[in-house]
Amino acid sequence: MMRIAIVHDYLTHFGGAERVLMALMDLFPNAPVYTLVYDKDRVGMQIDERRIRTSFLQKFPGARRSHRYFPLGVMPLAVEQFDLSAYDVVLSSSHSFSKGVITRAGTCHISFCFTPIRYAWDDSHRYVREFSRNETFQRFVAPAISYIRLWDYYASQRVDSYVTSSEYVAKRIQKYYGRDARVIAPPVDVDRFRVREDDDGYYLIVSRLVPYKRVDIAVDACEKLGKRLKVVGVGPEMDDLKARAGKYTEFLGFVPDEKLPELYAGAKALLFPQEEDFGITPLEAAACGKPTVAFDAGGARETIISGMTGVFFHRQRAGDMANALLELERIEWNASYILDHAYGFRRARFLDEMGAYVQDQWTLFQNER
Repeated sequence: MMRIAIVHDYLTHFGGAERVLMALMDLFPNAPVYTLVYDKDRVGMQIDERRIRTSFLQKFPGARRSHRYFPLGVMPLAVEQFDLSAYDVVLSSSHSFSKGVITRAGTCHISFCFTPIRYAWDDSHRYVREFSRNETFQRFVAPAISYIRLWDYYASQRVDSYVTSSEYVAKRIQKYYGRDARVIAPPVDVDRFRVREDDDGYYLIVSRLVPYKRVDIAVDACEKLGKRLKVVGVGPEMDDLKARAGKYTEFLGFVPDEKLPELYAGAKALLFPQEEDFGITPLEAAACGKPTVAFDAGGARETIISGMTGVFFHRQRAGDMANALLELERIEWNASYILDHAYGFRRARFLDEMGAYVQDQWTLFQNER
């Protein structure tokens, strides 16, 4: 009878981390969810709001939409204010600050770490460059990131054990935190998709439209080859992408989650031009029997089998991706094999593995005490 609390960074949008959170909430249905900021209008998931506990940031005007522009030092302060003394196990779901909660000596803290804070570690120089256009930010962003980097390292040492989504992230956790991490792949709700042997002749991207997703490569490659492309997603890159697109690219904007299976099923293949820690969308496409054309980096190497469930390209250039598209069209894909591959990442598998891991860590924690 463990008393469990879940801590999640933000509940302001719906993405891969939130899919994991939903599974954790189902696994531990009595656990409250502590989060820095909650925006019920934007999160796009069915959630029992009685379980939500927010930080003092929730009361700030505009916090739900503009929390990322708060001074960086405010986030550590906010997450450290959560009083978790009533719980035996704290399960943090973290890509930034939630692993920094302070727990009592008798509490076992398990962190599902999606990534060490990117802008504090391997992405810090790009982050500084993005702010370099603003002279005021330019003066303060580098010292602020140095502070966050120090805080993040020491906060990482408060965690008793780590879980993460891929070996790729596990290596980064070891490099920056000096900690080992158990790999448990995130859940894919395979049962909500259906296999379709044919297609409607278009390629598909499902992504937030932000620079590192490199949707521009896919647009350029499809326009060069005269291949139809449908882009699902919204973000600050939308206008620039529309400006560079031609007659072969269609932007669908936001598409409700329940309508995505139909788009996957009608696609020739999914395009995945970015480097990700894991990447759910190639497996969602696989659940429809569809292959993926992916950049050969990051978590994609662990979820795509070259020549069997997808094709890789090795440089983030439109020409390289175009060549991979042509290679994909020469292969006769086995939809049943691709589905079986996706089934290995099914939600029930995640629930079983994660439930057993939490129980084992709690037992080990008690024995060591």
